[in-house]
Amino acid sequence: APAFSSRSSMRIHETLALAILVAAPLAAQDRGAILVGELARSIGVSARVLVVGAHPDDEDTQLITWLARGHGVETAYLSLTRGDGGQNLIGNELGEALGVIRTEELLAARRLDGGRQYFARAYDFGYSKSAEETYRHWPHDSLLNDVVTVIRAFRPHVIVSVFSGTPRDGHGHHQVSGLLAREGYDMAEDTVRFPSSRFGRAWTPLKFYRGARLNPQGATLSFDVGEYSPLRGRSYAELAGESRSQHKSQAFGSLQRKGAVLDYLRLEQARVTTAADPKTERSLFDGIDTSWARFGTRVGGDVRRQLDSLPLALTTVRQALNFLSPDATILPAVRVRSLLMSLRREGRDADLARAIEIALARTDRLIAAAAGLAIEASAEREVFATGDSIPVRATVYNRGNAVFEILSPNVLRQSDEALPQPMSTGDFTSVAPATSRQYTIRALLTERSEPWWLRWPRSGDLFRPQVTGVSDDARAAPLSMTTLMRVAGTIVPLTIPVEYRFADAVRGEITRPLTAAPGVSVALAQPAAYIPANRPVERPLRVSLRSAMSDARDVSVSLTLPEGLTADSASRTVSLPAGGVLEVDFQLRGRLAVGAHAVRARATVAGVAYDSGYVLVSYDHIRPQRMYRAAETTLRAVDVIIPPRTTIAYIPGVGDNVVEPLRQLGLAVTVVEPAALATTDLSRFSAIVVGPRAYEASEVLVAQNPRLQSFARNGGTVVVQYGQNEMVRPGILPYPITLVRPADRVTIEEAPVTILAPASPLLQYPNRISASDFGGWVQERALYMPREFAPEWRLLLAMNDPGEAENRGAILVAPLGRGMYVYTTLALFRQLPAAVPGAARLIVNMIAATQSGGLAQ
Repeated sequence: APAFSSRSSMRIHETLALAILVAAPLAAQDRGAILVGELARSIGVSARVLVVGAHPDDEDTQLITWLARGHGVETAYLSLTRGDGGQNLIGNELGEALGVIRTEELLAARRLDGGRQYFARAYDFGYSKSAEETYRHWPHDSLLNDVVTVIRAFRPHVIVSVFSGTPRDGHGHHQVSGLLAREGYDMAEDTVRFPSSRFGRAWTPLKFYRGARLNPQGATLSFDVGEYSPLRGRSYAELAGESRSQHKSQAFGSLQRKGAVLDYLRLEQARVTTAADPKTERSLFDGIDTSWARFGTRVGGDVRRQLDSLPLALTTVRQALNFLSPDATILPAVRVRSLLMSLRREGRDADLARAIEIALARTDRLIAAAAGLAIEASAEREVFATGDSIPVRATVYNRGNAVFEILSPNVLRQSDEALPQPMSTGDFTSVAPATSRQYTIRALLTERSEPWWLRWPRSGDLFRPQVTGVSDDARAAPLSMTTLMRVAGTIVPLTIPVEYRFADAVRGEITRPLTAAPGVSVALAQPAAYIPANRPVERPLRVSLRSAMSDARDVSVSLTLPEGLTADSASRTVSLPAGGVLEVDFQLRGRLAVGAHAVRARATVAGVAYDSGYVLVSYDHIRPQRMYRAAETTLRAVDVIIPPRTTIAYIPGVGDNVVEPLRQLGLAVTVVEPAALATTDLSRFSAIVVGPRAYEASEVLVAQNPRLQSFARNGGTVVVQYGQNEMVRPGILPYPITLVRPADRVTIEEAPVTILAPASPLLQYPNRISASDFGGWVQERALYMPREFAPEWRLLLAMNDPGEAENRGAILVAPLGRGMYVYTTLALFRQLPAAVPGAARLIVNMIAATQSGGLAQ
């Protein structure tokens, strides 16, 4: 128990329910007078708005910024998915790894625009054409449960659905988000279907809007999100452009727009009295009092006037710049906090309770900022082993003009469920202006650090951890320190993430969250890989080891192999340096029958076995994350014939993991970057393969495209994987194609495939392609399929999703001079890394198109 007098202890425990995160990553301008000024203004605002969409890049960033930063409205975005099924413009991560990136991009965006971030449990399984198809992947009731849980936790007065919930939304995920948003609005007060014991206190949202940015003529409300902030010296639309630009994996870099920028909404339902004609609405909150006066006698007039006094205390530039003066900021804020605490103790309804909770958090942040408080909690390195007790150095700085006290921090908690509560058995010590206090404390790391929603395998297309109503931005760092500050007679709870700080020679100071990892992480390169079936195989297998230990250890590495394979040694023993990385190579020999075969690796240190490892997901604009998987590879033995003397130049595309599968099949592949095309001797290759969306990503490739077509005219084969609308530009393809908008695609991976030209050499040599080659595909068949084609193209396959017209644009092939040109919209970039057998046979045949002797007539 804390070592306080009973009176002090009682007062302290009243503050424990709401710790503020004082060292969270902040936007560059989200501090000082700007932070204090916006917080002070927001104390008198008690309105809340929830925006609902399907994917991380669906949110109306301008609306969120204008509400949260501009008007002090507590604003949140609920995304049904983490964007796992999209495509990646900045790297090769797809699936759950891409979901990790896009989650962090959303959190980076929220740190800029001031919103909160929630997620439902839906896994983004890829493009869907209808709500009906989407609901075959996502159980309706499960996702509705998530939506109701978030609504009851956040308690919005207004819900804004980004989408209409109708087929005009296009993507089935979009439709479902629009449907669930309205169902959540309708049902959040239903305690029979959604008991309070499970879903939280009932809540009744007051207004429901649909986004109308793309349909302004149908809007009932428009407003200027380009409003200028004198405090920030920029408009909220400019800030929203910076926030939107965090979606870098989706290439959503945006202009920071000045001047008037209109946004549009359509009122669909209201439970409050509004104008008789919705189009005469003047505000999102018409019919809703957003001030403390809404609570009537529950918050007395005298209290309301004092709650309003804090915003008034910082209304001038001179006062805002003088925010470090205790009389100007701290004392008014302390009075407001005392009032909020007295209201909180009396027990109020859900609306008032949530308003007080938010106002307390804002007031505590304001007090800490006005006191000039800064706390650093740092560790000596980034990664430690689970089970370690590590030293943490905490430094408390007083950069203000008032004396404050700090309770000695001596307990650290490792948790990601919510902000840990301040606990300590130490004493308060005084920290005078322009001084600091240092503490060295120890923390026990009990579990590995990883994205919380990935701790258990998915159940179908739902992540397994339940939605609890805790927003992702409020979840604690992998390790956090908690303490209490006392200033002007009031106590403020503080939570500080423990970080590793270092200086990069180019980028300057870098901070990383402290991470707990297994003592030894063991990883194999790919979760799936090709191997030719029924042929003698001799192939290297590399096992990667990463140490999180503080000293060097001898590590024994062994393999478990399927029948038919042997390794050059049963095990290897290596010395793994402290915090080091080693790669241990084995040579596999043998022969495997057609089918899937598992290879597993294990590392043993002093009798402790390790059989999993992490993949680091790290980019400059997001916080690094580590994703764990078993040290296991599925070898997919495929019956594939490789033509002799096949040499490939591969030009990388976007989200492209195709090179390694081609090499696994036994093909000789040289990666040629677009910038090297002008000086590369292409005549030494038999084929050039262009990666997906490569023309969109590289203007250099566009400029060098005539070289590729000349290569085909001189007798080579060019295989181009799918692109988007850039493929209709004259000169990109040798013969024109036409796409409709939205482009045709086949999203059902089991959709039937009709072979239109079974006698085509491309479907006969060197592998005979049949309907069986389209079994076991993942996520989708084809995308951005052309609907019309020049007569020079020969069409080999037809396919379509149920209820849609047949499309013949999956493989287009045409002679070009003495060679062949192939354009395919098949989703090979997903199939080949997943080691789908038929995809291997198809890509080999495409690469051998010229060798096959041309087209059947």
